Amino acid sequence: MSISISAGFDSGNIIVRHINGPGDIELEIRKDAHSDFYQWFHFRLTGAADQDCVLRIVNAGGAAYPGGWENYRACISEDRLDWTRTDTDYKNGVLTIRVRPAGDSIWIAYFAPYSMERHHDLVAEVAGAPGVRLEVLGQSLDGQDIDCLHIGNGPLHCWLYARQHPGESMAEWWMEGALERLIDPSDPVARKLRAATTLHVVPNMNPDGSSRGHLRTNAAGANLNREWAAPTLERSPEVLHVLNAMVATGVDFALDVHGDEALPYNFIAGFDGIPSLTKRLTDLQAAYEASLERLSPDFQTKIGYPVAPPGKANLTMSTNAVAEKFGCLAMTLEMPFKDNADLPDPVAGWSPDRSKLLGRDCLAALLEVLPSLR
Repeated sequence: MSISISAGFDSGNIIVRHINGPGDIELEIRKDAHSDFYQWFHFRLTGAADQDCVLRIVNAGGAAYPGGWENYRACISEDRLDWTRTDTDYKNGVLTIRVRPAGDSIWIAYFAPYSMERHHDLVAEVAGAPGVRLEVLGQSLDGQDIDCLHIGNGPLHCWLYARQHPGESMAEWWMEGALERLIDPSDPVARKLRAATTLHVVPNMNPDGSSRGHLRTNAAGANLNREWAAPTLERSPEVLHVLNAMVATGVDFALDVHGDEALPYNFIAGFDGIPSLTKRLTDLQAAYEASLERLSPDFQTKIGYPVAPPGKANLTMSTNAVAEKFGCLAMTLEMPFKDNADLPDPVAGWSPDRSKLLGRDCLAALLEVLPSLR
C-alpha cells in the first residue's frame, strides 16, 4: 500500500509538496482564506503502518505565531477519539513531526479537533435538556447557524462564547465540559447557577472557519476578535448577531474562551485600559481569578499577557468592548496548545479532557463571585 496524505474533510488543512517514502514527507500549511494567517493543520496519513514516518512542515517559520512551535508536540489519533502527542521539533523554520502508526490510518493535528458534527451533537443534546432553549442568532457568511443555548431563569445575564478563532478547538472542548455540568440536574453548582442567572452560551462563534480549517478568521478573512467596534453583515455577521443579542439581554458577566499558541499556561486576560475602568471591575476580576486558582490546579495568575496602559485598551476586541459597553465583568480565558507547564502530562499534553474539566471549574468560580455581580 502506498503512503497517502489527505485533508479533504471537516477542519482539514495541509498541502502535500512531496512524498518520497515514509522518511521524506514534505508538507505546507494552507493560509486562511483571504488572509495571511496560518498555523492550524489537520490531516490523515494512510498506508504507513509500522513505518517510521518523518513529516516536515516547511513553511512553519512563516506561521502566525512561530513562538508556538517551541516545545510543541503534535497531536495524533488512530480512532479520532483518543488524542496523544508525538515527537516534534522545530528548527530553521521547519516543523518536523515523527510518528510510527500502528495501523493503516492516523490523524495528525495542531490540537485535538472539535468537528462541526460533534458541535451539532452537543447542541442537540443540550437543547433537549429540561429548561434549555435553543436560539439561532443568525447565519455565518457560509450560511451556517450561530447557535445560542439559553439556560436558567435567573435575573443575572451571563454570556459564555468560544471559537472566535476557529483553530483554538480546545475552546469548544471547554464548552462541552461546561455545558455538561450546566444541564446536570443533580449538580449543585449548576442548580444554583440556573436559579440565579440566565446563561447564554455560544459554543462556536466561527463555524465557517472551523469547517474550512482556518486558524484565526472567518470565510471573509476577518479576525472576529478584532470586529467588535463595528461588526457588519458583509464582513463579520457572527459578531454582529452575538452583539445584538447581548444588547437585547444586557450583560452582567462575559467569558470569551480561547487558546494561546505560545504560552504553556492557563490564564485570564482582562479589560485593563478601557476608558471606563473602575475599581469595582478590577476587584471582580481579581476575585474571579483567585477563586478559579483555588478551585483548579491547572489555572494560574502569575503569567499572562501584558497589561494595557490606562485608556489604551483595544476596543475592537471582545472583552474590552463588552466590559466598556455594559460596565460588566468581561474576561478572556486562554488555554495552551502545548501543555500546562505547571502540571505537565507527558502523554496528552493539554487535552480535550483537561479543557472540559477547566470548563466545569470556571462555572464553580462564577458561582462564587455571583453575589458581587448584583
